[in-house]
Amino acid sequence: MSKYIFTTGGVCSSLGKGIASASMGALLECRGLKVCMIKIDPYLNVDAGTMSPYQHGEVYVTDDGAETDLDLGNYERFTQSPLSAANSITTGQIYQEVIRRERAGQYLGKCVQVVPHITDEIKRRIYSLGEKPGIDVTIVETGGTVGDIESIPYLEAIRQIIHERGKKNTCSVHLTLVPEVAGGEVKTKPTQHSVKAMREIGIQPDVLLCRCKEELDEGLKKKIALFTNIDFDSVLSAHDVNTTIYEIPASYHLQGFDRVVCEKLDLKTKKAEIAPWVKLADRYKKDGRKVTIGMVGKYTLLGDTYKSIDEGIVHAAIKNNVDVELVKIESDELEDREDWQEQLKSLDGILVPGGFGERGIIGMTMAARFARENKLPYFGICLGVQIMVIEFCRNVLGIADADSSEFRPDGKNSVITLLEEQVDVIEYGGTMRLGGYDSHLVKGTKIHEAYGNDVIRERHRHRYEVANKYKDAMVDAGLVLSGFSPDGQLVESAEWKDHPWGVGVQFHPEFTSTPLKPGPLFDEFVKAVANNKKD
Repeated sequence: MSKYIFTTGGVCSSLGKGIASASMGALLECRGLKVCMIKIDPYLNVDAGTMSPYQHGEVYVTDDGAETDLDLGNYERFTQSPLSAANSITTGQIYQEVIRRERAGQYLGKCVQVVPHITDEIKRRIYSLGEKPGIDVTIVETGGTVGDIESIPYLEAIRQIIHERGKKNTCSVHLTLVPEVAGGEVKTKPTQHSVKAMREIGIQPDVLLCRCKEELDEGLKKKIALFTNIDFDSVLSAHDVNTTIYEIPASYHLQGFDRVVCEKLDLKTKKAEIAPWVKLADRYKKDGRKVTIGMVGKYTLLGDTYKSIDEGIVHAAIKNNVDVELVKIESDELEDREDWQEQLKSLDGILVPGGFGERGIIGMTMAARFARENKLPYFGICLGVQIMVIEFCRNVLGIADADSSEFRPDGKNSVITLLEEQVDVIEYGGTMRLGGYDSHLVKGTKIHEAYGNDVIRERHRHRYEVANKYKDAMVDAGLVLSGFSPDGQLVESAEWKDHPWGVGVQFHPEFTSTPLKPGPLFDEFVKAVANNKKD
């Protein structure tokens, strides 16, 4: 019978349930187990696709095209768990399906209620993944905090699963806050109340992760264990790490997290082989060449908006022993600065990420031109390659009004245009080119050198493409079109000639980069930045 671990949170949100769940998955994989990761988001949206980056952060895209919560990115970076649309559960999806069945008469005239109909649909989705052949442990992370009205149906469904499957096949891991008040005193009362709220719902946590600034001492752990009815060795310290989040699996392992979970689930496994994670943290701590990369984007004020790109840079920096300072620059603020060139001169490389809408486009174009003319390594992702093309057409081809039809719908020279099949689309949810697509690379180009393959597969999330009628003129003027869709109709990547490293891609390589296997383009970009500065 498959085993289930349920990760919940208390006191407040954003304590790190995603990292804790991913680290747990990594440790179980180190013991030879196959895990399945599931994220539950209590919001009523069907998916994260239409949510503002300022409110929700990054939209993570799976290979099958699902637009999901950024925690799924942590799952892919830490574990080998295969992820798809089914691994992301939202309240919008649950109610949409239950209402569809009710309208179709599948409930045979019964009064449709939260219990059992909503909870049954939640359980069905969890079981449909957890009972797949080969899965040893399914880790289910529930967003929000205990006490939130939105989370109640999910906690009830979890309670039912624990009752149905038994304590030997289920484990409740509760992450809570142990704050430090004025004078440095650590308070355990919020944690006690959080566990009390869980028990009132009918769930007794088996493992408690105590989020805190410094590692908890034995006395505090004993106090928490006593007042929460949790075994002493199951009260663990989720304290801050001073290096990288990729040190967290090793930190939890030292406290016996994986051992405790395996004992509670009656799992007989091999000894955990965590050497790769220990080596990764050790490499991060080593002093390396110092470089500064500027990310010129639209949503840089919120730290999680470009989470996967941030981590892709970290992965490459660790591999190449480079100490990267990533400077976030709001592109529209760059437009208003008289000393903008001085700001860009302080950088060793420039990265322009994705985004939607006209705001800040001028600032991105200024950054791309500066990088091209000053031989500064440049990496354009999604919108970043479109900016690269627009800037080239304006300042090299001499098409002064070159633009994207997204920003100037009535423009005469739209070098970036809407996909033909999307012209009449009104709804914005799930209407883009989403998920994994193959790209055919041109030999002798920097992108081909980075991947070492003629055909690659990366994930997309965009509506607009390079206009085909301008391609020949771009190539004649010196722009290298280095990657295409399998039918040759869509441009997937572009490069600058006679430049240290100027590459733009229509896809999102950050979604497949991991700390143990950095994305090839991030690897080459960071390497080029370091070498260019050295030269």
